[in-house]
Amino acid sequence: MPIAITAFYAGLLGLLLVALSYRVAQRRIRFKVGVGAGDHPELERAIRVHGNFIEYVPFTLLLLALYEAGGGPGWVLHGTGIALVAARLAHAVGLTTSAGRTPGRFAGTLVTWLVIALLSLANMARFAV
Repeated sequence: MPIAITAFYAGLLGLLLVALSYRVAQRRIRFKVGVGAGDHPELERAIRVHGNFIEYVPFTLLLLALYEAGGGPGWVLHGTGIALVAARLAHAVGLTTSAGRTPGRFAGTLVTWLVIALLSLANMARFAV
């Protein structure tokens, strides 16, 4: 069974990953740091934005793909896909602007967790034996 909806959101998130990776590479070149952050807070934040994305997005896309492959309704798939993209953008902007608490960072984290929880429960309910 094709997973076209998941593929679309994976594509959007893949482009965001490239942008976040590029931001890290730019700062590494600017600060002449090959590994680590080299005591540069701006580089450290860019690394954490990228790292946090990598920590959450692949598993969330797996949950989305499993739900879609199992015949989950399109409105749930699009709703969670849009929410995930918006959450990761909000988190990236929030953490980029400050290492402290920001509305974007908070909302991005919270919505990401809610999407993971929703898709986890939806998969469990749909495939419970």
